[in-house]
Amino acid sequence: MTTRSAATSPTTGVGTLLRGWRERRGISQLELAGRADSSSRHISFIETGRSRPSEEMVLRLADHLDVPMRERNSLLLAAGYAPRYAHTALDDPAMETLREGIARLLTGYEPYPALVVDALYNVVAANQGIAMLLEGLPEHLLTPPLNAMRITLHPEGLAPRIHNLKEWRGHLLAQMERQIGLARSEPLRALHEEVSAYPIADRPGDSAPQEPTAYIALPLVIEHDGHLLSFVSSIATFNTPMDVTVAELAIETMLPADPATVKYLRSLGG
Repeated sequence: MTTRSAATSPTTGVGTLLRGWRERRGISQLELAGRADSSSRHISFIETGRSRPSEEMVLRLADHLDVPMRERNSLLLAAGYAPRYAHTALDDPAMETLREGIARLLTGYEPYPALVVDALYNVVAANQGIAMLLEGLPEHLLTPPLNAMRITLHPEGLAPRIHNLKEWRGHLLAQMERQIGLARSEPLRALHEEVSAYPIADRPGDSAPQEPTAYIALPLVIEHDGHLLSFVSSIATFNTPMDVTVAELAIETMLPADPATVKYLRSLGG
């Protein structure tokens, strides 16, 4: 059963929320109206609370404003409608097929590292390639929930082993900033503030520069057991998800960026 709630309030209703997303995306009422096959007058009425949008209109506007799925449910609730998208815990029996598929994917990628993270970069699954990179880290960083950003940038984490830490740190922080701009996530903002405040770890005794390599993308250059490994990262998400949990999962695979890394990882795999 749905309730109308505060859908027409100009301060707390769906109109205020939609206006916030529109301004965040830098889109005018006229432009949004054109995209959503509506009129700027109707968009204005919705934003000021003079008109209550239909459920279909809320979802259409959310789609054109690239509103994250979690927040689309919030828009529907603010407009007086039931949430459209389920939010199923990953350990729920209904997610068994997904969990098994992810496990097969990560195992099949070995010996190369691969992991799955949620919207806050908490690691929900990882393969033996990731376990190899985490060898020797202190227990307090490995206590669940593991956080990929925290583990990578913490001065007691992987940071001292990363040979291009300044560049890789800048890449990760910029990635988080883009995500904060797309989704109004206070927990993500708090994580960004935490990891960006970490002191940059000193790494005395760096090896001499190696022969330059023509990388296809910014690599992660990291040391493991005296060997210098290089990876380029690729991130994949699920197409047309219908569940908030699935929509917020990201699969990161780390592709060896040079022949030496391939040879070393294959030697570890026997």
